[in-house]
Amino acid sequence: MSDSPTNRDIWGELFAASTSRPVDSSSISGLPLEPVYGPDDGEFPGVFPYTRGPYASMYRSKLWTMRMFAGFGTAEDTNARFKEILRAGGDGLSTAFDLPTLMGRDSDDPRSAGEVGRAGVAVDSLADFEDLFADIDLGEVTTSMTINSPAPVALAMYVAAAEQRGFDRRQLGGTLQNDILKEYQAQKEFVFPPRPSVRLVADVVRFCALEMPRWYPVSVSGYHIREAGSTAAQELAFTLANGFAYVEAVRAAGLAVDDFGQRLSFFFNAHIDFFEEIAKYRAARRIWARWMRDRYGATHPRCLQLRFHTQTAGVSLTAQQPELNIARVAIQAMAAAMGGTQSLHTDAFDEALALPTEKAARLALRTQQVVAFETGAPNVADPLGGSYYVEWLTDEMERQAEAIFARLDDWGHGSMLEGVLAGIESNWFQAEIAEAAYTFQRDLAAGRKVQVGVNRFVEAAGDDVVPVMAIGAEVEQAQCKRLAEVRRHRSPAAVSDGLAAVSRAAADPTANVMPAIIEAVRAYATVGEIMAALADVFGRYVERAAL
Repeated sequence: MSDSPTNRDIWGELFAASTSRPVDSSSISGLPLEPVYGPDDGEFPGVFPYTRGPYASMYRSKLWTMRMFAGFGTAEDTNARFKEILRAGGDGLSTAFDLPTLMGRDSDDPRSAGEVGRAGVAVDSLADFEDLFADIDLGEVTTSMTINSPAPVALAMYVAAAEQRGFDRRQLGGTLQNDILKEYQAQKEFVFPPRPSVRLVADVVRFCALEMPRWYPVSVSGYHIREAGSTAAQELAFTLANGFAYVEAVRAAGLAVDDFGQRLSFFFNAHIDFFEEIAKYRAARRIWARWMRDRYGATHPRCLQLRFHTQTAGVSLTAQQPELNIARVAIQAMAAAMGGTQSLHTDAFDEALALPTEKAARLALRTQQVVAFETGAPNVADPLGGSYYVEWLTDEMERQAEAIFARLDDWGHGSMLEGVLAGIESNWFQAEIAEAAYTFQRDLAAGRKVQVGVNRFVEAAGDDVVPVMAIGAEVEQAQCKRLAEVRRHRSPAAVSDGLAAVSRAAADPTANVMPAIIEAVRAYATVGEIMAALADVFGRYVERAAL
């Protein structure tokens, strides 16, 4: 017999070194449980290619972060919701911005009328960030910000607000979505053309690598691709292709992959097909590890370990019989846990109707707490690993994704970045997502797919009424009034100088725009003003119609 260590031996050493959280390692019936199951020569969590999880001990060491997405009305309104989430047991914050902010517009911009504070929190200047995170310990609580084209501005405001309160930027932990490529493909909240937008992403990554070691500067998002109508395989492939494109862009900007790859993260959808979603997450880890090692030469293990946040599928929620959404969300949350997510947001049951009420948001948090503390799911890593069905689905997901990568690689002549940009400019991504969405809706209309309460098991009208949150016109009026006060009390000269510095940095391809944006933010330049200064250099993007 050979004395060489088995895969289980290697995993066992990693497990022993990483396990710290005391857990009840028995099932509900009291049966003793091993932390992982499988043959000695098989794959294990925490071991390349990480199909079974990025960490050896998985949830036995640390549960996923319960990071609830929240934002509405004014910064003060959302600050109160943040504090309620933390009081109720959430251990991370995730910020939803309103549409004007996401589009880089101020609240008093005529194009913002009717949208201020409606689908997220309204943010115009540093004053709003000061209110948004007032009395929250930014040295302890990690914060995610779901924003893309104005992402550098949002990060600058977060840094400036934290430093005003005495926090060192190096101690700040959190995630900036900052994934602009999927905006052209799916969500459409872009401002500048694709190439300068990718440059801004690279600037943020370089800045964080040097100044903010605890911060994840990009969260490559498949969530919005799936919400726009893609299949699970398309979500997987398009998302990872975008991730590879950012790796190439940052390398071209001068950073070695091991210097920034450790702080890249992902954001996936948890849809309703339980097994398909688990297989998608497993395939994503395997693909990322192999590509980062074999194509991009990464050697640091954390560069190879795909880590991701999950949000349950908003698009799967129904306005009809909305209480059924509680069951849908619970199933999706369990899929995320069994697929090995690092953080999770669970949607509120009333989100198909309006922004969630406080009670509905608390119930959504309690749903994932039930998964975490009552089901036993965290006790064993990758509990469905070895299932004939799940292993076949994982392999099939990988096969379909690799076929898409080959096409993009061909279009880019060996560059995934150029292939993705070519796919955007030719509307290929957009057309693929639209076709998948159309196919799903056609099958639903024909009854080939069943959505309970929508096309089968329908109840009488009037049985679906639940209390909903309403955002009134007074929110927009209050926000515009506050913005006017900020403009009245700031220094016009400091703002002018700050915006001029932003334009100069943008015009210099060797410069990083982040320091200039931070200084402009400190002068209380607004989101709209900073975005306009960048647009003067980069131009504004208008998507051409598909043929």
